[in-house]
Amino acid sequence: MKVTEIKKINKAEREKKLKELKMELIKSKGNTGKGGSSRIKEIKKIIARIHTINTLEDKEVLNNK
Repeated sequence: MKVTEIKKINKAEREKKLKELKMELIKSKGNTGKGGSSRIKEIKKIIARIHTINTLEDKEVLNNK
């Protein structure tokens, strides 16, 4: 999932996606012996992107008030 895709969805949907990704990360960590380490890295990157965009939007909202 790219930054542009994440920006297009609203905050509620991002939070839902974040929960899904965290659950997927937990499941992937259980399967690391089966070669899932590259998927773990990708999930972590997407989670970080979502957190970054949420933070930037929160700061933007605060600055506009």
